[in-house]
Amino acid sequence: MTEGVVRIKRGREKPIRKRHPWVFSGAIAHAENAADGDLVTLVDHKNRFLARGYWNSKSQIQARILSWRDEPIDAGWWRKMLARAIDSRAGLDAGGDAYRLVNAENDFIPGLIVDRYGDWLVLQALTRYIDGQKERIADLLRELTGIENVYERSDVEARAKEGLGPAVGLLRGRMPADLVEISEGARFQVDIARGHKTGFYLDQRENRRALADLVGDRLESTAEPVSLLNIFCYTGGFAVAAGHFGSVRAVNVDSSYAALELAEANFARNGYDAEAHGESAELIQADAFDYLRHCVDEAMTFDFVVLDPPKFARHKGQTQRAARGYKDLNLSAFKLVEEGGYLMTFSCSGAISRELFQKIVFSALADAGREAQIARQLSAAADHPVALTFPEGEYLKGLMLRVY
Repeated sequence: MTEGVVRIKRGREKPIRKRHPWVFSGAIAHAENAADGDLVTLVDHKNRFLARGYWNSKSQIQARILSWRDEPIDAGWWRKMLARAIDSRAGLDAGGDAYRLVNAENDFIPGLIVDRYGDWLVLQALTRYIDGQKERIADLLRELTGIENVYERSDVEARAKEGLGPAVGLLRGRMPADLVEISEGARFQVDIARGHKTGFYLDQRENRRALADLVGDRLESTAEPVSLLNIFCYTGGFAVAAGHFGSVRAVNVDSSYAALELAEANFARNGYDAEAHGESAELIQADAFDYLRHCVDEAMTFDFVVLDPPKFARHKGQTQRAARGYKDLNLSAFKLVEEGGYLMTFSCSGAISRELFQKIVFSALADAGREAQIARQLSAAADHPVALTFPEGEYLKGLMLRVY
């Protein structure tokens, strides 16, 4: 089959030469023999080679680049690139058995996510080309990792932009009998078939540990129990990681009853005894905005507050609305933090830059009449690298703030 050719407009090849992996429709002069979901060669206006990638006319990002070398994208290429991504995570299993193995554009394989959960790999094919390669990818993953079980969770909204529907199910091996149990110090049960994303928020692993360290330091300096408000708690990750059940009173809030049920199981799995510890791991099904306002109205305070909301802005057109949401959350949160306590606040909206997020949080702080220091800038864990040529890959940004 003849590989298609995509000619780039004069003056629009600069991002490609600088190795940005996306080519939008406005940069394309015309395409020849380019079929949706197939490989193409990108050339400049003088027909000089630029890159090799894949094509989808239905997407705003019409070409995604796989290589800037004039090389075939064949079985050897796939083995090389998957092995490189997997090898770069060497040593991560020393801290647990759940982490990201392939991070799409940031591992130079646009459209492919692969996460490990113990003895299972969970694959997301975000684009039409990757969807067509998933059987090959599953076989190579098994060979390169020694993990036999590969489950697909290609049920994300991004596929609709590629003209694809959701695809969920077993690709290789067997399904787990129930939930998959993972370890990252604490132990968590993960629903790989129905959970958020691929089942768990792996990107927050190091931030959960940072909170655990803060809580441990606080408990060393006081004989009194400390309090934690965990908003958008999902399956309890931050509160479970904080541990010290009986010495930490954790209020966990989420709108999903199913998530809270799994959070309760995670607390029990890590030694929380309801009879012994009373209400030290409270689980509340509620709208986060409403519950925060309730806490403010009741003049409640907490030593630690964690805000880990879902994505508010999926594209730049939603930025203003998202900014209002982030400010509302953080304004309430600042009013709830004890003097000298900590707020950990996050945005996973790619359309909200780190600079803009910090400005939003500053605005909320000013309106709350409080003072705060940035103790640490927070980002995704090390298994979620960001390609230097792809700043869009830094979707998770956060602040650890000491509040006065």
